[in-house]
Amino acid sequence: MADQISVGDGNHGVVLEMIDTSDAKEEKKSTLFSFSFVQKLIAEVVGTYFLIFAGCGSVAVNLDYDKVVTLPGISIVWGLAVMVLVYSVGHVSGAHFNPAVTIAFATCKRFPWKQVPPYIVAQVVGSTMASGTLRLLFTGKLNHFVGTQPAGSDVQAFVFEFIITFYLMFIISGVATDSRAIRELAGLVVGATVLLNVMFAGPVTGASMNPARSLGPAIVFGHYDKLWIYIVAPPVGAISGAWIYNLIRFTDKPIRELTKSGSFLRILARICSS
Repeated sequence: MADQISVGDGNHGVVLEMIDTSDAKEEKKSTLFSFSFVQKLIAEVVGTYFLIFAGCGSVAVNLDYDKVVTLPGISIVWGLAVMVLVYSVGHVSGAHFNPAVTIAFATCKRFPWKQVPPYIVAQVVGSTMASGTLRLLFTGKLNHFVGTQPAGSDVQAFVFEFIITFYLMFIISGVATDSRAIRELAGLVVGATVLLNVMFAGPVTGASMNPARSLGPAIVFGHYDKLWIYIVAPPVGAISGAWIYNLIRFTDKPIRELTKSGSFLRILARICSS
């Protein structure tokens, strides 16, 4: 079981990710459950489905066929899946595929809070459908749990998930929300970040970085042990990563103005909401 967790978990870690390419003001004006918003939800369901199907599918194949995919191979699958999906539907829904990313964007006023619950539901539905499909395809002796499970202590797993999700959201904030970044490379950069995280954190926690990624398989397989780690740590890490990037976001204010009494908090608030 330990060997299965170290290879399988290290393999499914993904993510999810993605990129908020839509304008925040336009998002606020859109009507909940309008046709355009329904299109975004469909994109999130389909995108999350294919992300989990590819990523967790690579885990299942690796477990059932003499570890032919290997950890590096599984990491590449997760990274490439994120990259191609960001480029294919990022302009439709923002390609979040991850409740932690959606919540983090909302806390920074880059995504309307009223759209957060539908987005999360869509992401969990996509993940659950993908996990269900994999369970139907890999039956009998080939049927293995492809969810996330800590290989060590709960504290170790929580800290790992917090740090790698922080790192992921920090990168997303830099390449997808900063006007100075080369946004055409956003999908490649985010996919590479996911690949890197899965490579070193996968054997420890499964490198989930995504509550939907962990919740889908848990629902399908009825395996809820330690699930709280993957529900709590990624959102906390993502929110922290988004806000830290906002704190270092460029400002043209002189240091004297930044240090004036009362003005610091106003400028800090402006930077965090920019």
